[in-house]
Amino acid sequence: MGLRDRFSNWVYSKLEKRIKEIDGGSVRFASVFATEENILESSDVYELLQDISNQMMLANIVIVDKDGNEVQDARVSKVLRNPNNYLTGSEFIKLMTNSFLLNGEVFPLLNNGQIHLAANVETELDKQLQQHFKISGTEIPPDMIRHVKNIGTNHLKGVGLLELGRKTLEGVMNAEKVLTEKYVKGGILAFLLKLDAHINPANGAQSKLINAILDQLEAIDESRTVKMIPLGKGYSIDTMKSTIDDEKILSYLKVYKPDLGKYLGINVDTYTALIKSDLEKAMMYLHNKAVRPIMRNFEDHLSLLFFGPKSDKRIKFKINILDFVTYSTKTNIGYNIVRTAITSPDNVAIMLGFPPQNTPETQAVYISNDLTKIGKKKATDDSLKGGDDNEKEEGNENG
Repeated sequence: MGLRDRFSNWVYSKLEKRIKEIDGGSVRFASVFATEENILESSDVYELLQDISNQMMLANIVIVDKDGNEVQDARVSKVLRNPNNYLTGSEFIKLMTNSFLLNGEVFPLLNNGQIHLAANVETELDKQLQQHFKISGTEIPPDMIRHVKNIGTNHLKGVGLLELGRKTLEGVMNAEKVLTEKYVKGGILAFLLKLDAHINPANGAQSKLINAILDQLEAIDESRTVKMIPLGKGYSIDTMKSTIDDEKILSYLKVYKPDLGKYLGINVDTYTALIKSDLEKAMMYLHNKAVRPIMRNFEDHLSLLFFGPKSDKRIKFKINILDFVTYSTKTNIGYNIVRTAITSPDNVAIMLGFPPQNTPETQAVYISNDLTKIGKKKATDDSLKGGDDNEKEEGNENG
C-alpha cells in the first residue's frame, strides 16, 4: 500500500468517525411528513384549530323539543357533562372538533352510559343500503355509533385537512423546520479546520491536536458557549455558513401558510384583518364560516345517537358570541339593549359579571325617550329634542 493510499484511508477513517455520529450518516435535511401526532407543531394550524374548537367547547349543550323549547333529560345531560372516565364534557367536544377538522370524520360511540370517540373504524353499506361498522373485526350495532363526516364528494368518507392539504401542509412544515434548525445552529452549517502543513498520519502529536480541536468544536452546543481553543502556527478555524435562502423560504411561507386556513373554511387574510380592526366581527366571521356548520352536523348526529330517529328531542349547541368580544363592546351592547326594551338592567348586569340588584326598577323594561314608533310624524321632530313632554309641562307649571 502506497503513501497516498495510506493517507486517503486515514482521512476517510477520520471522516467516517465523525459522520457516524450524525443520525443516519446523512447531511441533507430530514423531511417532515404531516401526521395526526405532529400536525399541531404548525403554529398556524394550531391557532385556527384552537379558535374553532374553543368556540365549540364554550357552547352550552341543551336538549330541546320539536318547538325549540328546552326540556330536561337527566340521563343525556349527565353523559354530556361527564362523557367518560378520562374526558370532561368540554375536553370531549374540543377533541371531537379537532379530530373532525383534521381527519374529516369522527365516530362517537355510546356504550354503557358513556360516550367515546372510536378509532380504526371500518364502514360499509350492504345491499339494503344499511351502514355497518366494525372495529378490529367486531361489528358494532348501528344504534351505538355515529359516523360524523365533513362531506366532500364521498358519501361514505369525510375529508379533512390531513388529506386535502397534505402537500401544502408538509411543504410549510418542512420550510419552517429548515429555518428553525438553521438558527438553532446559529446559521452555521459546519466549522472548517484549515491546516497549512501537510497531514502526516504517522505524526501522533498532529493527530492528537486535530482530534482535540474537533472535540472542542463539537462541544459548542449553544450560543452562550464560549470556547478558548489554542492553535499552533498553520492552523485556523473558519465557518461554513448555511446555504439556506431565508427570503425565498419566507416568501413561500407567506403564500402557502394562509392557504391552510382555507381547508378549515377560513380565509386567513380576512380573518386576521378583522381581528386587528374589529374582534366582534372576526368572531362572527369565524362562527358563521366554520363553527356554525360543525355545530349543526354535531347536533344532527348526537341527537340521533342519544334519541334515535323517531324522537322529537334534539341536542342543541348554544354559543354566546359575547364571550368573544371586549368588555367595552359588551358594555355598549348592554346599554343599547336596555334602552330599546329588549331586556332589563338586571340581565345586563349578569352579562357584564355583576350581581343583579333584584329591585322593581332593575327588573323593569325601559324604552328611551328618543325612540318613537315608526311612521309617527314626531319620530323625526321630537327624537331630536329629547326629554319627556310631561317633564316639560311640569316645568312650565312650576315656572
